Amino acid sequence: MAGRIEDYALIGDMQTAALVCRDGTVDWLCLPRFDSHAIFAGILGTEEHGFWRIGPAHAADAGPPAADRRRYHGDSLILESEWDTPRGTVRVTDFMPPRDGAPQLIRIVEGVSGRVRMRSALRMRFSYGRVVPWVHKVEARTVAVAGPDSVWLDTDAETHGEDLTTYSDFTVSPGERIAFTISWQPSHKGEPPLSEPEAALEATADFWRDWVEQCTYHGPYREAVVRSLITLKALTYAPTGGIVAAPTTSLPEEIGGVRNWDYRYTWLRDAAITLSSLLRTGYREEARAWREWLLRAVAGDPENLQIMYGIAGERELGEAELDWLPGYENSTPVRVGNGAAHQLQLDVYGEVTEALHLAHMTGLARNDYASLLQLKLIRYLETHWDQPDEGIWEVRGPRRHFVHSKVMAWVAVDRTIKLIEMGDADGPLERWRELRDEIHRTVCEKGYDPERNTFTQSYGSKELDASLLLIPQVGFLPPDDKRVIGTIEAIQRELSTEDGFVLRYPTAGEDAGVDGLAGDEGAFLACSFWLADDLAMIGRVDEARDLFEKLLGLRNDLGLLAEEWDSGRQRQVGNFPQAFSHVPLIDTALRLTASGAYGG
Repeated sequence: MAGRIEDYALIGDMQTAALVCRDGTVDWLCLPRFDSHAIFAGILGTEEHGFWRIGPAHAADAGPPAADRRRYHGDSLILESEWDTPRGTVRVTDFMPPRDGAPQLIRIVEGVSGRVRMRSALRMRFSYGRVVPWVHKVEARTVAVAGPDSVWLDTDAETHGEDLTTYSDFTVSPGERIAFTISWQPSHKGEPPLSEPEAALEATADFWRDWVEQCTYHGPYREAVVRSLITLKALTYAPTGGIVAAPTTSLPEEIGGVRNWDYRYTWLRDAAITLSSLLRTGYREEARAWREWLLRAVAGDPENLQIMYGIAGERELGEAELDWLPGYENSTPVRVGNGAAHQLQLDVYGEVTEALHLAHMTGLARNDYASLLQLKLIRYLETHWDQPDEGIWEVRGPRRHFVHSKVMAWVAVDRTIKLIEMGDADGPLERWRELRDEIHRTVCEKGYDPERNTFTQSYGSKELDASLLLIPQVGFLPPDDKRVIGTIEAIQRELSTEDGFVLRYPTAGEDAGVDGLAGDEGAFLACSFWLADDLAMIGRVDEARDLFEKLLGLRNDLGLLAEEWDSGRQRQVGNFPQAFSHVPLIDTALRLTASGAYGG
């Protein structure tokens, strides 16, 4: 059985990523890319669907022991797990070196004290656990082959096959280090070069140290901010600059429920807000790479802007269900691909325009096509902003006039007007000023409930929506506007859980809710960070700080957050780790630091 979501650690090479459980089991890894088929899919099923465990030997009926301690080596993605056993202490170091050739996952076992008996159990299953590869020896190397894929195991330890699993049993003494490496290679290319684990470890540590040194934030929440920045960097696909929302698919938003989605793609919204956080903390190269990715992805067809693309800009992300996988804790279906790719989500135009505007304002070298794209997006919005859409939460029910979508359409027009006013683009300034005013006026008339003094989820509805918390943050209305304060207080009353975190919107249990889906979900962590931001903006800074620090307490022992928090079960839920949780963590830390609203 897979561990709790918060029991996992992330390692990666900025092209794919693996999840490592507390007991030393790699339960998730897709090769060679984030969106490739998994060779370890145990987290979505059982050990029969692929895993790789390294840890102290244990009795078959006892189960593998969890590490007594684990940590990242400094500010890096190098994971160190330690076990204290009756016979001594052992450490396993797991990492994926930034890629220069074949993708590799390297695991180094080191004796710390005493003599500890260890076991490596490697069960490779291709195509998300469905395909058993042909495993055989090529001289001293072990290779697993199926179709277009091959995975090579290199180690000095003795190995043997049993029950379609490759085992290695060995003992480590103090100071002794035994390395295991798996490398992926297209099966038609033959064998990849032999790994050099110790040199790769040193190079990986150097890479992360140099990257973190670029961070310009040195405030009181630096540890949390840096760990979130490292996580966001790990979710960036280095060859193209695309940013995945999460490295996993189908980790459920409700344990046992159907809200299970594939997040291994680049949502324009998530990537744009990630870009904004990176820019505000000193990372301009990532911003440049993402802007270039965006321009390639939408090239020639900005009128048909998708809300998400593949990590290299692919447009077709057809959704399918993997019926041979029982799902995480029996949460089915397990989905790959994402049918929301072709939804209409008008807010995306605002997020993209805001990101391009911030890149321009922070001195990123001008790109004329980026400015041209921005103008084309506004021309599209001129005739489409007043249409219903699926909105920020990608509802699978009927389209509606979502207030957040209209607000972000206003943002898109407003930021483009500013670009023209600065003399950095040409456009119909007066016409677009009138458009900006029209959108603003319509939202305030149709999206506001004067009796309750709150904006609503959509025109004419009574439901609330946590995305309304962004109204003051994007400058649509000032924080001291009574309608803003009323909306914040209404969301606190009607969408907060007992422990003070925020739901996205009301769900309907067994019945289909406003999103067209049955079932409930956890508190959406991004929304809770947005509430902390708003509280700080309206002067309730102590309350904002308390909520922020409470949210920090939800991170696992390595500083990682999934998408949501299940208040009933007191555990993380949703895909993991989630960019849309770590980005607002950074933003709220910056806001509280700037206001001086922190303890200590």
